[in-house]
Amino acid sequence: MEGKLIIFSAPSGSGKTTIVKELLKNNSNLGFSISACTRDKRGRLEENGQDYYFLTPDDFREKINEGAFVEWEEVYSGAYYGTLKSEIERIWASGKHVIFDVDVKGGLALKQYYGDKALAIFVKVPSLEILEERLRSRGTETEESLSKRVFKMKFEWSFQDKFDVILINDTLDMAIQKAQKLFTQFTS
Repeated sequence: MEGKLIIFSAPSGSGKTTIVKELLKNNSNLGFSISACTRDKRGRLEENGQDYYFLTPDDFREKINEGAFVEWEEVYSGAYYGTLKSEIERIWASGKHVIFDVDVKGGLALKQYYGDKALAIFVKVPSLEILEERLRSRGTETEESLSKRVFKMKFEWSFQDKFDVILINDTLDMAIQKAQKLFTQFTS
């Protein structure tokens, strides 16, 4: 089997993480690419090596200098995110396709790097207002961090036409079914 990459990108609150988790649950031939980042864990909701590889900024910069990343970015000042080459190699070595849950810039960078081996999917909800409300309802943001996320969300929204597919998440169950169909078609 030749390994492929399925990239899900979206502004925060679009439902991409839920869709990715469902695809992982229903497809044993998929492996989740764990991103590296320098932000703090969100309480007990996240675990190192399962949700992210939590690195210090110095460790992250050292890996940049070593060429260990396929893609990386400084999302906010001092806040780095990236995809380690070793993650993709690990998943392919296990005989699985790789699935990503990454931000828009990371998704586009992965698509550019891997070309036809990758399917880049932009997940969106019907409006930016719905996205903002979803972020507020999480209760995990300060007003300052929410303001930064809303600004970034609007910026990311403008890149949707650069993706292979736009998946509208107006009803989660339907979006999951559409995502499953896209994955099956791409990897067949």
